[in-house]
Amino acid sequence: MRYLLPLLAFLLLNACSSKDEHILFNKAQNKQSTMSTEVDNVRLEYKVRPYDRVSIMVYKHPELSSTTLGNAQFERGLLVNSKGFLRLPLINKIQIAGLSQTDAEEKISQAYATYLKNPDVQFEVINKRAYVIGEVKNPGEIPLVNEHLTLLQILAKAGDLTETANRNSILILKNGQMSKVNTRVVSLTDANAIATASLIIEPNDIVYVMPNGMKAFNTKVNEVAPVFQLIANILQPFIGVRLLTQ
Repeated sequence: MRYLLPLLAFLLLNACSSKDEHILFNKAQNKQSTMSTEVDNVRLEYKVRPYDRVSIMVYKHPELSSTTLGNAQFERGLLVNSKGFLRLPLINKIQIAGLSQTDAEEKISQAYATYLKNPDVQFEVINKRAYVIGEVKNPGEIPLVNEHLTLLQILAKAGDLTETANRNSILILKNGQMSKVNTRVVSLTDANAIATASLIIEPNDIVYVMPNGMKAFNTKVNEVAPVFQLIANILQPFIGVRLLTQ
């Protein structure tokens, strides 16, 4: 027992002082981390990606619209394949990955112009999503029917924050250019809370609501507790023998 108590104290102190990501984020207190990049509240049009599901409507030619290409596809849309091509009647396949929805719509219209007179095409990506994880009541995917939502709307759709949420540390990850991810830690409690709540969340953004300090501490204790139990189980026979000998 003389060695057990110092050992347990050392393990607990070491666990609580480790650089766990939750604890680091809780210390952020609405400040950009050294690895973060400031993200301006700029609205950019969504670019089509491989594996997107899209809807196409060709006016006056319903047989060419995605709504008439089979019941299963009507529910899920048409798939952009892994190489960024979309297969369509008459024009076979067309490359659209990397294009904005407006540019993809124009390119498809031009392709149909070979076969149709003044084709009028409506194009839309139908699987646009943002993701909310962490200390919210209903984490998961949030459909972006209108292409984007504000941070406040996203949190409302996720069922609001939990009681253990850190309202000073909400991490937003946005896809930047050149495959980079821009990150920003914001607060809902400072003087700029209204502006922060209006921050635009776009497709494929991730909102991570971090736990407060006590939740993070409890998480670390729960991780260390099994170690304590294991040590106690190992030492219990020796402690019992020593007590009996005394």
